[in-house]
Amino acid sequence: MRTLRALKFLFIGPMIVAMLAVINVMTSPGEWWVQWPALGIGIAWVISLFRVATAVVLMGGLAAFVAYVTNRSRSTA
Repeated sequence: MRTLRALKFLFIGPMIVAMLAVINVMTSPGEWWVQWPALGIGIAWVISLFRVATAVVLMGGLAAFVAYVTNRSRSTA
């Protein structure tokens, strides 16, 4: 479940930063305060990316193992 939320955040996070950047330009064009929320969301985005990449690698390894066992049992029969 955490991996699915992390995958969702990979798409939602940049949209939030873009929305905040638009709000920043519209409300106070002289100050660039959006850098701080962007930094925090960026850190969370990288953590989410690692979580999703780990899940993909684990699932790929599991699929390869199942394929290996399946092919091995067919070749010995």
